[in-house]
Amino acid sequence: MTNEIRKTPWQRFWKKNHGLIYILPWLLGFLFFKFYPFLSSFWYSLKDFNLFKGDAPFIGMGNYKTILETKKYVTAYKITFQYAFLTVPLKLGFSLFIAYILNFRIKFVKFFRTVYYIPSILGGSVAVSIVWKFLFQSEGLINKILGLFGGEAVNWLGSPKYALWVISLLHVWQFGSAMVIFLAALKGVPQDLYEAAAIDGAGKWRQFFSVTVPLITPVIFYNLVTQLCNAFQEFNSAYIITKGGPLGSTTLISLLVYQNAFKSYEMGLACAMAWILFVIVAAFTLIAFVSQKYWVYYSDEER
Repeated sequence: MTNEIRKTPWQRFWKKNHGLIYILPWLLGFLFFKFYPFLSSFWYSLKDFNLFKGDAPFIGMGNYKTILETKKYVTAYKITFQYAFLTVPLKLGFSLFIAYILNFRIKFVKFFRTVYYIPSILGGSVAVSIVWKFLFQSEGLINKILGLFGGEAVNWLGSPKYALWVISLLHVWQFGSAMVIFLAALKGVPQDLYEAAAIDGAGKWRQFFSVTVPLITPVIFYNLVTQLCNAFQEFNSAYIITKGGPLGSTTLISLLVYQNAFKSYEMGLACAMAWILFVIVAAFTLIAFVSQKYWVYYSDEER
């Protein structure tokens, strides 16, 4: 008690609040660079706000009405939905497949794990998107490989039929991060469950779907939510590879947000588009969280 009395007010304050003081830089950064812009963007979405005009009259839901009544914007949302629902299942399925293979004890397995993870490190860069564009050009490497087998050249980037697939494949190619998480989950599945399933006569496929998949559903759920959020926010590949073409077939909503905000300077309209996208992503995330009680298995839950 005597030592407590001898402490200065600063020392007593530090003892009670030193945890808060340690996180104060992050907290201030979050408030000023995340939370405030988040709220202000909603306020701007209710205004006719141009970046280089002095006045910004309040128009309420006018920007949202414009977006929902304009075919270009509605089509962009539809294309974004197509892109997300195409890339997320493919990426999750492919990353789980590769992780399952790399979970076996094979030679040079550490080397293969590193090689398969590299695309996730490089995939988001501008340079890789440019390389991807050259690969799928009319005289690119992909068409040259097709030519070696007698196939005809395909206009990958000039056809609305194929362009969305090209940028989707780039996103799927970046499967390394999801694969590593799946691999960690597979390592945590108890081997005695496989042995018990084998004794009961279950083959490899039956073991996979009856033992492996149920036990890694929390990780599947995590990867599903994170990859869904990433897919809806995709920008680099569509902007660099196709510029939103041909005929707007790869115009994701993120491209229109960028064009309205930094080319047309219609910041209010861009904020409204971003908020609609936020509501869509939040809705799908909520659906995923509500549905997890029907298909996600947690080992510590009481049944």
